Amino acid sequence: MNEPLRQVVHLLFGLGIAGFILAFDRDFTLSVLVLTLFMGFILSDAVSRGYTIPVISTIIINLERRDAAPGRGALFFALGALFCLVFFEREIVFAGLVVLSLLDSITTLAGTRFGKTRIYNHKSLEGTLAGVAVTTVALCLLVPPAVALVTAAAAAAAELVSPVDDNLVIPVVACLALTLLL
Repeated sequence: MNEPLRQVVHLLFGLGIAGFILAFDRDFTLSVLVLTLFMGFILSDAVSRGYTIPVISTIIINLERRDAAPGRGALFFALGALFCLVFFEREIVFAGLVVLSLLDSITTLAGTRFGKTRIYNHKSLEGTLAGVAVTTVALCLLVPPAVALVTAAAAAAAELVSPVDDNLVIPVVACLALTLLL
């Protein structure tokens, strides 16, 4: 597995889903996310049973962590997006998925490259601070700076302590923070 490539794909995939949610109406987006999840689970099951699926198997071999179910990260990302879209306004979900895409990717990339100080759950202070900084700057394009900082910090704290996949937790925490603060 190539972790830097995996994180770049995570970032682009996430920003693509965020943009899709903003570009299309809620009902259409919900339908596409449900269809994507359904097809994703079928493909994941097929790969886990040993079937080779052109393109999909290659992506999984190169980008999925060895201890994870095939496509697990992408499925959890789509599930987190779907959950948020059901319970929050579209514009909030867009911002929440931008938070997930940036924060998760930057904390991992910066943490693996520059991380020296471990703070919790094998995460580094340097990666966490880099993720919060980049996410805050990006969010300032969408919301007031104080809201951006609090949202990024809350999402980073959730990523640090969450016992479940952060693709499920980060967007919910970000959407909650944005809803409460705006």
